[in-house]
Amino acid sequence: MDRPRPLARRPLTALLTATTLAATGTAALSSAARAADADLARNGGFESGLDGWSCTAGTTVNSPVHNGTSALKATPAGADNARCAQTVTVKPDSQYTLSGHVQGSYVYLGASGTGTTDVSTWTQSAPAWQRLTTTFRTGPSTTRVTIYTHGWYGTGAYHADDITLVGPGGETGRPPTPPTGLRASGVTSTSVSLSWSPVSGATGYAVYRDGTKVRTVTGTSATLTGLSPSTAYAFQVAALNDAGESARSATVTATTSTPDSGGGDSGLPAHALVGYLHASFDNGSGYTRLADVPDSWDVIDLAFGEPTSVTSGDIRFDRCPASQCPGVESDAEFKAAIKAKQAAGKKVLISIGGQNGQVQLTTTAARDTFVSSVSKIIDEYGLDGLDIDFEGHSLSLNADDTDFKNPKTPVIVNLISALKTLKARYGDDFVLTMAPETFFVQLGHQYYGTGRWGGQDPRAGAYLPVIHALRDDLTLLHVQDYNSGPIMGLDNQYHSMGGADFHVAMTDMLLTGFPVAGDADNVFPPLRPDQVAIGMPATPNAGNGHVSPAEVTKTLDCLTKRTDCGSYAPHGTWPGLRGLMTWSINWDRFGGWEFQRTFDGYFG
Repeated sequence: MDRPRPLARRPLTALLTATTLAATGTAALSSAARAADADLARNGGFESGLDGWSCTAGTTVNSPVHNGTSALKATPAGADNARCAQTVTVKPDSQYTLSGHVQGSYVYLGASGTGTTDVSTWTQSAPAWQRLTTTFRTGPSTTRVTIYTHGWYGTGAYHADDITLVGPGGETGRPPTPPTGLRASGVTSTSVSLSWSPVSGATGYAVYRDGTKVRTVTGTSATLTGLSPSTAYAFQVAALNDAGESARSATVTATTSTPDSGGGDSGLPAHALVGYLHASFDNGSGYTRLADVPDSWDVIDLAFGEPTSVTSGDIRFDRCPASQCPGVESDAEFKAAIKAKQAAGKKVLISIGGQNGQVQLTTTAARDTFVSSVSKIIDEYGLDGLDIDFEGHSLSLNADDTDFKNPKTPVIVNLISALKTLKARYGDDFVLTMAPETFFVQLGHQYYGTGRWGGQDPRAGAYLPVIHALRDDLTLLHVQDYNSGPIMGLDNQYHSMGGADFHVAMTDMLLTGFPVAGDADNVFPPLRPDQVAIGMPATPNAGNGHVSPAEVTKTLDCLTKRTDCGSYAPHGTWPGLRGLMTWSINWDRFGGWEFQRTFDGYFG
């Protein structure tokens, strides 16, 4: 083993000189490192309003602020998490630190388009200013990164201030040349697919519809959805890089088709028969095994998942016990029947609520429990999705909640948030349906919540904000056109149950749109015909408002062909109307399958 050598003695002046040089060298290196890095975020303190930021629901305020005189305040709505973002020029293969100060609940700070692993950080609760920070490294060819902050659906306003992105700045050059070869294909009644030739040096492309930028993509194709049927649109594309945007391409026009009879992305047939199966109880109609449900039924809603208490959000699905339902199948047989139905192209859903299952998601904790407990049921039985059948006092509006497009009431915003979370968790194939009563939907044409002067039933129209917030995620809305009082239609006349006119008037409101609370400047937009089915009772035993097969046929003729209409004249003709829903499969079996036979006889 070597022994340590003693240090050689050096003159004091030499030591001081060496120390001084070393310190000078260190300072020089640190200065060089700092000079290479800079804060690349534009207007990160929001002192210049929202300059540099693109926000869906943001503004600047003077209090509270973390530093300076301004900060961001953004308020998530039912269908919006209030995202604010900006795109920054960066250097490839470089290290960056993203930081910011936030206040509020469920506030996020992140970066996307890094070329490596996109990052985000968040706080569940920040009653005072809290610093969030995260780091990332850009990819070998990454020259632009988007930084953002956002809240969460229905959790209230959040604040952000002093957002910084520290790292080496990127180099800018010239914008790319305009794209060529733009062409339209895959035209449907609500979408157009576009493609174009790649542009050298482009990092992305901006897509314009009728002169307005509607999408930014990284590839050389895009599908624009949510278009109106039978409408001509003009499209252009511009190429993007760090230096900016090119001139736009030549214009290509495309006209969307009229609605066809296809099942669309829902996986449903053009015309679907929907029914509820009493899977957890028996009410005199007799128990029906899932395997014994005829093939005519395209969507089978298992009734019901119910909460452990009204406000818990904890949903349980308990199958009917043998003591109540003789002949009930085992769990293994039940699950096997679900798979068999799915293999035959049918959708099997869990329906939450019902007459006895009051669900009030009054807190975010109840919302989160709802998501986890419903997911557990879906996963255990391998279901295709979820039906929301909230009745009674499950949904109502606070007195200050007057705008269906921007709801404030916790039970409303928490339900919207929960359903969006479930949709995001299971993806595009997740089937989401709703079965509200007319009181919660069409009554909103005349009354909404407690009203301008108070005193109205706060449940009036309370489903409208939920439907509106989820209209892009909603597979089917089948309002219960039964057990209903008289409802005013778009003809300003009251319509009552018991005949085709009631069903035509109620459905016409959904497909035409209607003023809310009589305000012509506040219109609930129409739903697509493929999103709408008509809810009817299968037999007189099933509910008030049963109509004969002849009246069912008359309803369908009027809405899909504009023939055999009664006193109510609908505002359009909708051959793409999805179909019928009934309460229930059990009651229809009890009644000799009359409702099913009427549907089959009409649609084939």
